[in-house]
Formats: sequence, structure tokens, C-alpha cells
Amino acid sequence: MPQVVLVGAGHTHIQVLRHWMMHPDPAVEATLVVDTPVAVYSGMAPGLVAGQYERHELEIDAVPLARRAGVRVVLAPSVGVEGANRRVLVEGREPISFDVASFDVGSTVAGLELPGVREHAVPTRPINRLAAAISGRVETLTSQWPNVVIVGSGAGGIELAFCIDARLRRQGLQPRVTIVEAGDRILPGYHPALARRIEAAARERGLRTLVEAPVAAVEAHGVLLEDGRSLDSDLTFWVTGAAALPIFRGSDLPLCDRGFARTRSTLQVEGHDHVFAVGDCATLIDQPNRPRAGVYAVRMGPYLIENLERLNTGQRLRRYRPQGDFLALLNLGDGSAAGAKWGAAFEGRWVMRLKDRIDRRFMDRFQALGPDGAPLPAFGPMRAGPEANGVDAEPESTPMFCGGCAAKVGPDRLGRALARAGLDARPESGEQVILDTTTPDDAVAYRTPAGDRVVASLDAFPAFTDDPWLVGRVAAVNACSDLHATGVTPRFAQALVTLPQAADGATAEELLIQVLAGARAALDPEGVLLLGGHTNTGPELVVGFHVEGVSESGRDLLLKSRVRPGDALVLTKALGCGVLLAADRMGLCPGRWLRACLVSMQTSNRAAMEVARQAGVAAATDVSGFGLAGHLGEMAQASDVDLEVFVGALPALPGALELLDLGERSTSHDQNTRLPVEVERLAAPGPHLELTFDPQTAGGLVLAVPPKQADGLIRALNARNLEAAAVIARARTPGSGSPRLILR
Repeated sequence: MPQVVLVGAGHTHIQVLRHWMMHPDPAVEATLVVDTPVAVYSGMAPGLVAGQYERHELEIDAVPLARRAGVRVVLAPSVGVEGANRRVLVEGREPISFDVASFDVGSTVAGLELPGVREHAVPTRPINRLAAAISGRVETLTSQWPNVVIVGSGAGGIELAFCIDARLRRQGLQPRVTIVEAGDRILPGYHPALARRIEAAARERGLRTLVEAPVAAVEAHGVLLEDGRSLDSDLTFWVTGAAALPIFRGSDLPLCDRGFARTRSTLQVEGHDHVFAVGDCATLIDQPNRPRAGVYAVRMGPYLIENLERLNTGQRLRRYRPQGDFLALLNLGDGSAAGAKWGAAFEGRWVMRLKDRIDRRFMDRFQALGPDGAPLPAFGPMRAGPEANGVDAEPESTPMFCGGCAAKVGPDRLGRALARAGLDARPESGEQVILDTTTPDDAVAYRTPAGDRVVASLDAFPAFTDDPWLVGRVAAVNACSDLHATGVTPRFAQALVTLPQAADGATAEELLIQVLAGARAALDPEGVLLLGGHTNTGPELVVGFHVEGVSESGRDLLLKSRVRPGDALVLTKALGCGVLLAADRMGLCPGRWLRACLVSMQTSNRAAMEVARQAGVAAATDVSGFGLAGHLGEMAQASDVDLEVFVGALPALPGALELLDLGERSTSHDQNTRLPVEVERLAAPGPHLELTFDPQTAGGLVLAVPPKQADGLIRALNARNLEAAAVIARARTPGSGSPRLILR
């Protein structure tokens, strides 16, 4: 099965994703590599500056599109490519092999190396950072008559000048906007009739234009020109055209003199038929002076879609020809726009209505989810079956089962199975055993004849995502967490990997490489040696680790049985990864929520353990597949205390509460509500209550401390970048015959 890797989620690639969503190709396995999941539609960015659009209206989230297309997602920046070796280089992780690759990574702004530009100007690329940058700078303006300088008079610079002027005037300010152009006229490359129309509109609104005025430097409160003139500026924007990103630098791909990939009219990189480059990151050999406008990237979409299919089937590829005269529409910020086509220029509110209609129609094709994570009407729920995710397909008939720790057997069934197997009683050699199945702790521990106290754990789960490197890393973090919860530093590990039987030899080898590389990315920084392990095959990818450490002499283990009445219980990580991962599998998790979830899952609990040790914590557990309620229930029973949980105080990962409120659940959520401990539900039904039952993979620790020490413990955790740490429960003397979990 050919491995196709898409790098970047620009205007061309999102069309590929949508096409694959509507017309799945079972003969291709695809991966999307993106450093940020959300792409901003450049055509509406000036309207965002003017305040005409909300940010979510021009954001395209590539993650749900990819999930619905059956495309693997790697949320990490690509830093290079080896064309001959067919490998995409990814920051901080193993390279990704490909049979065919396509790059749609955009560009940056030219001239950033000039003195003061990076420090004092607002660059307009990457566009996804522009809105936040502008809002931050606008808020700091103190003058009633702020000076604003726009360096660059291409379409982006012109629209930005008019739109920032309109925005500031609506705020009651009287801006003085100057457009600075190094060339001999504004809007270079556009029809002179449109340039004249814009010049007239600028004069009418009091915007000044300076041509043949190259910039020498930018200062905190001004712009210096090469001819010695100085322009006062309280706010400077840098819109000087496109410059190549460093992704191709040092690669074996041919580049033009400006650093962009050289491509033929088939969109293939010169000399590398298996590599495509589209949009602003490429230069067409036979059209080297083509402007880098979004309209060209949009028009490339159908050609790339067809050529990827033709290359796979051995057909002759289509040749892309840039349109010679496209409809140019420029937002003037006040509800009107100017445009040009076939040499004629026009202006008015009707032009803005036309532009808005075109832009919204484009966005409606690619926005799968609303701001709250709910699917938009044009997309609906994710589908299954041979027709995959076409909007007219039948609803899926079978559920998607969750991986990770959500695949664990429920606490009630596990307890009954251990009892029937006779593992609920201490073995005869009990004097050597410290922790085993008769204790509820997260690891086992035993004494060696030499007196060492060895603490060990074995943890494995089926893949929770289709990124094997990430599965390997999170599985290692999760396995080590069992030792961290007992206060022990892991030292040695062995891997247990089940590879899918359906994978051929080369695919299985690559899977194993990615899994082990991900595991080492978690184990190596903490000094955990991966000594060996075992591989076999099965229905799906399953990854686990046996980890060991030695308890230091004279130091007690952290145990679930040492919670005392009055203790405050502190949770070190936010909850919600179970429902977020479940939603992601269904194409219902926005990329920004997924990214926060994955960052949390890759965060080791070692820092939390070290803080706990320094604070003198005696009781702890980690939070995994049984959910917070399940693990707190174990602490309550082991310590013979009631635990009162402050449901409203539980820290939640971004999007978890919204998804729970929409009715999304992990497949093991229901079994987590059936606990062997008595549960008293005093909290109102709703997402906060449901969060207590959400299964966690590589979740945080719960630490029990005297209440006077809780604030200090949280400050210490915050100092180690565990910013979600919060007091979530308190222990009380049992009010009845048996311990209870009180969800208040």
C-alpha cells in the first residue's frame, strides 16, 4: 500500500483531505504532518483585522478533516526532507518514510533580517498568529492619533492598511496610516486600473502612500528609510512579500535562488517525481514570476488530487497552468471592497458582498466542527463502511472502541476475577512480598535476598491513535507512572509490542521502529534503560512495558492506604483525555483540543513524584483507565476514609467538558461508573460529574497531604510546569460502616 505523506495544511492540501473524505481510496495509506492543526484562510484575514469576522469563522481545522478521510495525523513540525531516501524529517522524533510526499507549508515574510524588524514590527505571516499579535499591539496604543506604518503594498498590505484604519476609527481613534512601498507603484503585479482605484480610495480616507521608499530599519517608535527619512510609528506591520521557510534548506531538492522548491507544471519537484510542492512554498519553473497569492493555491487543489491518483496508477499527469486574469477582490474595511477583472476596476459595498459570499462558500466546504466541537450541518457525525465518510453515507452500525487505558477491564470485573483466581490473598512467601494483588497500589514490590526493595509494573494497551511513535512514547510514560505513584524512580524497562498481523514485513518493521523510537523519547531523558523485550503479532497494535526501580533504603513507598482523615488531595494533571481521544477517533475533536491532550499525555509524572517526596507526601495514586472516581475509590477503601470530591474544582483539559456536555463518551466510561466502593452523588448531573468517570491514559497523580501543606504543594507543582494542579478532594472519618466516595 503506497505511503503518501502530506506536509502542511495549506489551501491545496485541505482540498486533498476533503476529496479523500468524500472519495476514500483504500489503496493508499496517508499521513498528514502539521506543526499547528489550524490553518487560517488568508482571504478573510483582513476582515478579522477589521472586526468583520470572528476568529473561528476563518479557521480550518485539519485534524477532523484528516480523521474523516482516514488520514493519520502527526502534530509536529517538519524540519526537512530527504528526497532520494524518501523520508520527511520531523522535529524531535523519528523520520517518516514515504512513497509519495507533497509539501504545502506556505512561506514567511521577506526582510525579517533587517535591523529591528523582528523586535518591533508585526509580521503578517504566519497568518494564524496575526490576529493575536494585532490585538495585543492595538491594546497598548495610548495616543488618540496613533501613527501606523504598513511596509509593503501588495494585496495583503493594502487590505491590512484599510482594515486597521477602519478598526481603529471604530474604536474612536484617529489613526494616521502610511503605506510604504520599495517599488515604483503600489499593488505591483496587479492591473494599473485597480492600483489607481486604490490610490483614490486611500486619498479619500486620509491614508498616505510612499513609493520608491525602501526601509532600512525598524525602531520601537519609528521606521527608518534608506534615503534617511524617518517615519513616526506606534504600530508597524511587515507585509513585504513571501520568503522561503527553511524546510527545504540543506535538502537534496532543487531550489530557486530564493529558496523555494522548483516544480514542473505537474506540480512535481524537478528531478523528484515522487515529491510534490504546491502553494507559496514552490516556484513553477515555467512561471517563475507568478505572484504568491492564495487564489493560485486554491486552483492547484484539483490538479494535485488528480495527479496523486494518476501517479499511483501509472497514468500521465495533468499540467497546471495558472490563470492569466483572476478576479481580484480587496477588502477596504468599511463594508466596501475594490476589485478588478479583465482590465476593469470596480468598488462598492456590492463588491464586499460578493467577496464575502465567495469566501464563506469556500469555508463551508472545509469547516467540520463549530467552536464548541459540535459537527456542522454539512458534515454531521463520522461515518464508517466502504463509502467511509461521504455525507450521504449510512450511519455507522458498530462503535469505535477506544484504545489506551480506556481499553482496560472494569474495576468491578477485575476484582471478581482476581478473587475467583485466588489472587486476593497473600502467598505463602509473603514475608518477601511488599505489594501485590492483595493491595490496590499501582505497582508490585518485593525484597531480594540481599535486602533490596524492587518495585515493578507491567502496563500495556492497544493503540489509542494511528501514530505509532506517539503510542510508543505515551505507553512508556504511562508504564513509568505506576512507579512514580509509589515514589520510586524507574531504572530499567522491557518492551512488549504486538504488531498487526495485516502489516507486511516492511510495514511491520517501520511500525516497530516508530514505536521504539517514541518509547526512547520518553525513557532516555529520565535515564531509564530499555534492556529488551518481546514482539509478536495480533489483530492490532498493542504496546506495553515492564519497568523496574529500587526503593531507596530507609524511604517508605507512597501507598494508597496512607490517606488520613483531614488530608487534602491534590491532582497534578487535568482530566478528560478519554473523551477527547474518543471524539478524535470519530472526527469530532478540534485539533487545538487534541494537541493539549497529547501534550498532557506525554508529560512524565517524575516531576510530580519528586515534588511529592520533597513535601513529605505519604499517600498517592496515579489516575488511569478506571478514571478519577475509580482510583479515589481504591484510596478510600485502602485507607478506610470517606473521600469528598469537589466535582466543580476538577481541572479539565480544553474541550473535555464541552464534549461530555454534547454526550460524547469513551467506550469504557460506563464501566467506570460501576465501582466496588459506595458512591454518593450529590453533585448535579452534568459534564463536571461525568469527568470523574472519564478514563485517563498517562494521567496525573493524586497526592494526599495535610491541608496546611496543600497550597505549598501546589506552588511547587506549578513551578515544575504542572499548572493544572488543584485540590480536588478531602478525606474524612467514615460516617457509616464502610468508606464512601462523595461526589459533591
